[in-house]
Amino acid sequence: MRTEVEILKQSAVIAVVGASSDLERPAYKVPRTVMSYGYTIIPVNPNEIEVLGQRAYSALSEIPVKVDLVNIFRRSENVAPVVDQAIEIGAAAVWMQLGVQDEVAAALALSHGIDVVMDRCIECAIREHAEELNQG
Repeated sequence: MRTEVEILKQSAVIAVVGASSDLERPAYKVPRTVMSYGYTIIPVNPNEIEVLGQRAYSALSEIPVKVDLVNIFRRSENVAPVVDQAIEIGAAAVWMQLGVQDEVAAALALSHGIDVVMDRCIECAIREHAEELNQG
């Protein structure tokens, strides 16, 4: 399994499941910051039309481009279907935000060759490894 830094270095397109247009929610603030580091953010939320100036999709399967990483802003009990969709679209990694954990879904992802980060804020990881990510 790749390290956080390897996953972040090798990911350009990040689908954010549960992205929100509510400026006060972490599901808006975190993707905004991630986007500021040069990543392409694709919001996935059936209740949104647009987030961060990007068209929102109802499901991962609707995204017309290759997704490298699926960032999950959903409750832990709602992770399994997202991981199933990540497997279907051939994502290389899933990243469960701080407080989000599902060991069974993580094991399923790993068994399909998908790297997993659980219970970790992607924004925090990018900030912590910013110098390393900007090298090579």
